[in-house]
Amino acid sequence: MSAWDVFVAVLADEFSDLSRLEQTLRTGLRLLLAAVLGGLLGFEREHHGHAAGVRTHMLVTLGAALFVLIPEQAGAGHDAMSRVIQGIVAGVGFLCAGTILKSRDKAEVTGLTTSAGLWLATAIGVAVGLGHQATAVLGTLLGLFILNVVSWLIDRLEKGRNGP
Repeated sequence: MSAWDVFVAVLADEFSDLSRLEQTLRTGLRLLLAAVLGGLLGFEREHHGHAAGVRTHMLVTLGAALFVLIPEQAGAGHDAMSRVIQGIVAGVGFLCAGTILKSRDKAEVTGLTTSAGLWLATAIGVAVGLGHQATAVLGTLLGLFILNVVSWLIDRLEKGRNGP
């Protein structure tokens, strides 16, 4: 066996986790959907001038999807997957905490909605990674509704209470 044949064999073996077309397509679609849904949430945040925009949300959803896809492909059981999800939620909590700021001179806290949005993006990524695409899409739509429509309703109610 030549050195080239060994190289090709090792390379093929190293990339064998996606050896079937069906598996490659399924994994690619899940990762793409996770990134797109995260991008939608991130676009809303970036469009309104808030921290953690498109790229951050896309990376969070993509990372969360990968964290559950890999053990699932390796045949992890429910107990192992439960521990993986617990770790993801705890780990993203640290990322989210970094987006929350408290002003020293005022009793004002900012970044809570951005933090909650990243937490939601994580859940969406986990849902997509586990193959629950419809649930992830619904979660994204509800998140966008909350960030846009509920915010608009609150503004309208406050204007009505405080006068024109």
